[in-house]
This record gives sequence, C-alpha cells and structure tokens, in this order.
Amino acid sequence: SWREGVEKDLDEVLQSHTVFTNVSKGEVAKKADLMKAFEDTKGDQTEICKIILAKGDLQVSDKERQAQTEAMFKDIATIVSEKCVNSDTKRPIPVSIIEKAMKECHIAVKPNKNSKQQALDTIGKLKEVLSLQRAEMRIKVVTPVKMLNKIRKLLTKLEVTIESEEEAEGETSITILMDPGQYRNIEDLVKSETAGAASIQVLNLKEVKDDEEKLK
Repeated sequence: SWREGVEKDLDEVLQSHTVFTNVSKGEVAKKADLMKAFEDTKGDQTEICKIILAKGDLQVSDKERQAQTEAMFKDIATIVSEKCVNSDTKRPIPVSIIEKAMKECHIAVKPNKNSKQQALDTIGKLKEVLSLQRAEMRIKVVTPVKMLNKIRKLLTKLEVTIESEEEAEGETSITILMDPGQYRNIEDLVKSETAGAASIQVLNLKEVKDDEEKLK
C-alpha cells in the first residue's frame, strides 16, 4: 500500500525505523555500512527505510506465501460464484462447488496477476467440468415512495445498475441489473432497511456473451 501511495503514514507501515541486517536475530545494521550503501541519506534511518520500502524486495516466508495463495484461490472462486449461474438451473453456484471444480481442473493461482482477471480466465476452464455461464440478474425492487431515497442510496453503495424507475399508487418499482452473487445481500439489506416494507422480485437473467466477458 505504501508503494501504491495508499498509505501515507510511515508509522502505519513500519514497526520500527531501525534498519536490521537480521531482524529475527535482532542484528542491527552498522551505521558505517548504511552510510556506504545509502550515501545520499547521511545515515538517516527514516530516509533509508523509505528507500527500502520503495525499491527493496519483499521477503515472504513459505507459510505466508501459502496463506496468500490460499486466500487468492478463495477470492477467485468467490468472484466466479458472484458472476456466474448454473446454466441448467439458472441459480447461483456456491463458492465451495467452484473451489472443488478449480482443484479438479488443476487451476493454479498466479500471485502477480489480479484476482478479477484470473477469475475471468477461470470461467472458461470451468465450463469443461461445470454447467455455468456468465450472467447478470435482473430484479425489481418495489418500495413505498417515502422510502425511495433510502433505497436509492443503498443501491448506489452496492454498485448495481438501475435500469428504470416507475411510480404508481404510492409505490416505486426499480428495475436493477446486478451480479447473481449480490442477490442475497441486496434482499437482506432492502428488507432490513425498510422493515419489510419493500419487496424484491427476480425478473430474468441476462446472459453475458463471451466477447462481453470483461469483469469490472
């Protein structure tokens, strides 16, 4: 996050501004060595830390690397589950089923490639062992007009596509296009935010063609 400029506070990144030659043994780098390696810093360890953060190689233990790989594997499976439905039943596919299929297809995680792009590549491979298709779900949320603004704000935060709004007899019907994996979350949030006054209806599925398969 420091290299991407997300984190600006050095103290949130470092446990110490001291430079070590072997942190597990507590061996601190000699000032003379630091002066020789980082001439322009005049031995300022904070500045040296910044240079190391910007240009140094991240050392990751085997255990940490395995944990990162497992987390990314699950992340990819979750994205696939959110973006696809069973092509026979038109229902969402559980993450556990996706993970099992990924293992059957010997899909390997690529640490240097983002999860969303890997998920897109994975969908094509999983079609060999699973009946699945990329799809977007179209639903209709019917809410009392007095709660419309609350529902709009909620849907905006969830980043769904609002296709249309129609008002009649004190109620507004909002037609939404979304990923299938969002349905349960939206259903629960809409019901809780309106104390059950709003309702949700599944209209249909819009298939995403192969040449449209670009994950947002």
